[in-house]
Amino acid sequence: MTDRIALRRVHAEPQADDGLRVLVDRLWPRGLRKADAAVDLWLREIAPSHELRRWFGHDPARWTEFRARYRDELARRPERLRELMAHCRRGTVTLLYAARDGDRNNAVVLLEVLREELAEEARVDEPASPVCYAPPDHGHS
Repeated sequence: MTDRIALRRVHAEPQADDGLRVLVDRLWPRGLRKADAAVDLWLREIAPSHELRRWFGHDPARWTEFRARYRDELARRPERLRELMAHCRRGTVTLLYAARDGDRNNAVVLLEVLREELAEEARVDEPASPVCYAPPDHGHS
């Protein structure tokens, strides 16, 4: 299921296999008309807070700390994550972001968290190993 979650810059040409296109930025991308964006859902509430976004400023030196802080913010707003996970369970989801750095942005962190949560969910939902139905051995030979 987690292989059905993709990342794409919102300015890139939409692809036929994108599925549900979800913008995960707090601010609408500059220079992009809503009519041209092909965004199905804008989840601005799942994006990093204004304070965290400003602090990070896409500074690569702050990436590790940004990831930790953003994960903490996501943990404090589980309802937003659950909403996005529900979409992921239903089909392909492409997380859209506006940042120029495709390796260090909030969508990358969100993808990591979604994959972890969905994998954990799958482990919990796995059926228990089959019960052994062999008769007990009472030491009789």
